[in-house]
Formats: sequence, C-alpha cells, structure tokens
Amino acid sequence: MAATGTVGGTRAAPAWRGGFGRLWTAAVVSRFGDSLRTAALPLLAASLTDDPLLIASVTACGFLPWLLFGLLGGAVADRVDQRRAMWAVDLVRAGLVAAFAAAVALGHATIALLLVLAFALTTLQTLFDNAATALLPALVPHETLAGANARLMTGQQLAGGLLAGPAVPVLLLAGPAVPYAADAVTYLLAALLIASLRTGAPERPPRPAGSTLRAEMAEGLAVLRADRALRWLCTATTLCNIGMGALIATLVVHVTDGRPTGTAGNTAYAATITAYALGAVAGGFLARRIAERTGRIRAVFLAGAVQTGCLVLMGTVPVLAVSIGAMAVFGFMGTVWNVQQTTLMQERAPEGMLGRIAAAFRTLAVAGAPLGALLGGAAAAGLGPHTPALLAAALFALAVASLTPLIN
Repeated sequence: MAATGTVGGTRAAPAWRGGFGRLWTAAVVSRFGDSLRTAALPLLAASLTDDPLLIASVTACGFLPWLLFGLLGGAVADRVDQRRAMWAVDLVRAGLVAAFAAAVALGHATIALLLVLAFALTTLQTLFDNAATALLPALVPHETLAGANARLMTGQQLAGGLLAGPAVPVLLLAGPAVPYAADAVTYLLAALLIASLRTGAPERPPRPAGSTLRAEMAEGLAVLRADRALRWLCTATTLCNIGMGALIATLVVHVTDGRPTGTAGNTAYAATITAYALGAVAGGFLARRIAERTGRIRAVFLAGAVQTGCLVLMGTVPVLAVSIGAMAVFGFMGTVWNVQQTTLMQERAPEGMLGRIAAAFRTLAVAGAPLGALLGGAAAAGLGPHTPALLAAALFALAVASLTPLIN
C-alpha cells in the first residue's frame, strides 16, 4: 500500500516511506551525476573542435535513439518488472560512463567517441524513463501524483543544477575525466537504491494471445492519438523540443559569444545552467499551486507563453546577465510545464498501458530535438551565436498557439 502525506487538509503530497523516498533519492543522485556529464560534454566537445555544427551534433546524437527505440522501450516497460529493468539499466550505464572516463583520462577522447557515448546512454534511457514513469503510480496514490512528480522534478533540479552546475568547473580543474567518473558512481548508487524497492511484480491485464511488441507499440500510439488533451499536448511539446534542441546544443556558444571556451567561458556557462536550475527548483515548489488555480492545461499554456518571452529576450539582448535572468524564469516555467504534462499522462493512461503511452508521447515529442540541435548549430554558424534563441522563440510561440483548442 502506497503511503500518503496530508497537505492543507488534502492528500496532495506523497509520504517518503513506502518506497517513494528511495525512488526520489535514486532519481536525485542519478540526476546529479547526469548533470555533471551533460554539462561537461559540450565543454569537452568545444575543446576538441571549434565547429558549432559538430558541437551541436553531440546533443543531436543524444536525442536520436528516442526516434529509433523509444516505442520499443515503452512496450518492453509494460511487459517487464519496471524496478528490475531500471536497476539493470543503471548498472550498464555505470560501466559505459566509467569506460568513457578512462578514455578521457588517457587522452583518447574524440568527437566520434562523444557521439557513441551519447547514443548508447540515450538508447538505455528509452527503457529506463518509460519504466520510471510507469513505476511511480505503483508507489504513491493516484491523488498524490502531481505532488510526487513535483517533488521528483524539484529534487532532480536541485541536485542537477544547483549542486552539479557549479561543481563542474571545480571538477574539471581536478581533471577532465573526473565529472564522468563521478557520474558512473552515481549510477551505481541509484541502481542499489532501486533494487532495494519492494514493489513486487506489477499487476497488468492479460495480453491477448499472439500479441507482439509491434502491435503493442501501435496500440500505445492509437490511444495517444485518440485522447484529445494528450494529442495536442504532445504536438506542443514536440514543437518546444525542436526549440530546446536548438537552444541546448548551442548554449555554450551563446554564453561565450562564439569565443573558444576557457576559465571565463566555463564559469559563464556554469552560471547560466545554475540560474536555469534555480528557476526550475522554484517552479517545482509552485507547480501544483499554479495548476490548482488555473487548471493543468492553462498552466502549460501560461508556461509556454512566458518561456517564449524569455527566449526573445535572450536572442535580442546579447548580454550575459540578461541571459542568466531569462534562463532562470525559463527554468521555472519549464518545471511547471513538465509536472502538468507527466501528471496528465499518468492520470489519463488506461491500466497497463502507461509505459507505451509515455513512450509514444516521448518519442513523438523528442523527434524534433535532433533536428532542432542541427538547425541551431547551423544558425549559430551562419547567422551568429544568438540566433538559435530566436529560432527557439518562434517554435515555442507555435507550441503555445497549438494549445488553444484545449483552452475553454
């Protein structure tokens, strides 16, 4: 039986006991390590090449497996014990990142190796993320899902941005391989925590005789398409992810104004992602309250509109302090969007189909990110380092417009 907490007289937040606390800790520890790696990779790429398109390709390669294996990961997540799948994936990822850390330490890092690592880790992530989304409702009651998602995202942003972001320059001073070695350790710790959960085998309705993974993947897409709210939300998220791909892939170029990275460039980049994390943490604390006042869909609409304004500001006022402030507000509204999006999926998915629906949503939504990363790299190379922010703003504006059929 999942445990609940009482907030303001209602069961709005999950209790830490009953497995949620360990899942939260595993997610936070793993995000800390992931953030060390993802912050260090663009800096490593920038030290290996000054071509913005090649730097952006590292980010694009990190999204590509969702297009190839995302639906498969969701179908598998609905078939297997999600807890076992998650800790097994974390063990494999720990080994991959540890091997990469050794390669960096020995001076064997290349752009090609960065591309391979990004592709392999995201391939494993397609199973892990869908299993994690499907596992949460087994640990907390239905009415506390929004609070649970907010706590998870807040903790992840706290560890990933506020702690990991400022730590990256310090760790890099200790050696270029240190952030990746730390990431491998966090994967091991997260695997141990998830393995300690006692959730038992998930209850699912029996599959029809002769059911195949291909048919089950198609079923997840069909259910997503039939749900009006999830369909339009998926459309909006896809457009936003094209913009996010362009922004994230070139953020290090944006904050350094196209100049080669050094100590000052590393510090500026760390300050920017730390500001984003600060905003994201604040958004996690207020996401549920905002949705209670506006409704989930209106909260998403508001978040996207404010994020559009932040991107316009970044693209038109190329001042580091402005970019830092805009990224803080951007992160705040990003968490508001993500909490409502995930909770809506968990609330509306039929029993035994959450993994497939989450996979279909993520696969379609992430589909544009590699394209966005490449477009952002091309825009930065051809039109200047601040152009990708304006490209992202236009795509976010289209996303907000696509949500209007859901606003009553």
